[in-house]
Amino acid sequence: MASILIAGVTIYQYREQSKEYNRDRLERKESQIKESVNLTIRKTTFEPVTENLQHIFKEEIFEIAEIQNVNFSIYDLEGQIIIDSHPLLNRDSITKCLDALVLQKLKVSANQRYVEESNHIEKSSNEKKIFRSSFTYIKDLKFRDIGILKLEYIEDTSFEDKELPEFLLRLAAVYVFMLIIAIILAYFTSKYITRSLKTISDKLKKTDLNIRNSKIIVENPSEEIGRLIDAYNGMIDELEQSAAMLAKSERERAWREMAKQVAHEIKNPLTPMRLSVQSFERKFNANDPDIKEKLTEYSQTLIQQIDTMSSIASAFSNFAEMPAQQSETLNVVNIVKLAVDIFNENYIHFIAEEEKIIAKLDRTQLVRVVTNLVKNAIQAVPEVESPRILVTVASENNYVKISVADNGFGIADEFKDKVFEPKFTTKTSGMGLGLGMVKNIVETYKGSISFTSQPNKGTVFTVRFPKENK
Repeated sequence: MASILIAGVTIYQYREQSKEYNRDRLERKESQIKESVNLTIRKTTFEPVTENLQHIFKEEIFEIAEIQNVNFSIYDLEGQIIIDSHPLLNRDSITKCLDALVLQKLKVSANQRYVEESNHIEKSSNEKKIFRSSFTYIKDLKFRDIGILKLEYIEDTSFEDKELPEFLLRLAAVYVFMLIIAIILAYFTSKYITRSLKTISDKLKKTDLNIRNSKIIVENPSEEIGRLIDAYNGMIDELEQSAAMLAKSERERAWREMAKQVAHEIKNPLTPMRLSVQSFERKFNANDPDIKEKLTEYSQTLIQQIDTMSSIASAFSNFAEMPAQQSETLNVVNIVKLAVDIFNENYIHFIAEEEKIIAKLDRTQLVRVVTNLVKNAIQAVPEVESPRILVTVASENNYVKISVADNGFGIADEFKDKVFEPKFTTKTSGMGLGLGMVKNIVETYKGSISFTSQPNKGTVFTVRFPKENK
């Protein structure tokens, strides 16, 4: 910015000097020509009137032009040319008659200044050369106007055309040299100043909670760098203490999580087992002709849940691994209906759009998904006057859709993003692992689970499984 500003000021100053130089030079030429013209008028034997100007300056005009090294012309007061000093080759370029505007300006200028010094200057440009034409009145011995003197002057632009570019070139070379020197000095200065900062930066990049971090040791650091190093070393000491406490806390939390998960996974089969026994006790009729089929159905339900508990126990004995997923061809309608029938609540309703919808799923896992969703729906409607839970199964393109809707208290907006997070629950009891587990099961089979909810109106959970496991 400084170099551009100086260059701009330099160009302006050079141009102003050039203008001033040419203006002064023109005034000197004009003064010399006028002096020579007045001298000729005083010496002539002709009467100094307009009609005699041609005779007065017939020979003198060329002598004056040669001595002063400038061409000029003499016009009458009406602007018609009388005589000029131009060579014969340049006569065609001479103005034969002055423009009326030039005469008017000349008269105005004469009225505003001393008569002997009144003049008008006109500028024009031709072939990259600047011409100046000076107009002034020729006076007789009694200071009366007898003619108009036109002086033609070509400006000397060598000052701008040569000296200015050379000066700017030198100025640019100096600034480039200064810039290079400044960059070199800045580089080495910054390297010296930031050497300690780079050491600190490298240490910060290598800082890791899982390893023992070394402290920074720098000889003779500046006061500011020394404070930064002391702060970093103090942070390393605190970090080691925090890492040890964190590791201990993580181990304890891992054991607590495992215990919670084991308890939750065991309670899941116990709930349908308890409901099945209660339903069997309530509906048992020794005289029922279908008693054997119902007994077989209840027995199969209990056996399935017992097998689930056994697989859970075996899995957790190997670091709490979940039971392996089994894919079998199932009629989803029958399995969902079977899972709903184990609940005793009379406000639970089941609707299926089709009698048979086939998909490849794990029977036990599907039952767990349905029972968890229904159980959550039951827990959402304890304070509703007319509770209602609707479980539906339907086909949706290449998916089987299972929906569980309730008219309970709903889910608040601030909790909707946390519904499927482990350990999240809005109930006063329970561990909040159910919906997280349901989501894991659904996603294992490349399905999806979503919900819509309105506070105090109800919630609808929707599960979609592909009909073919892809």
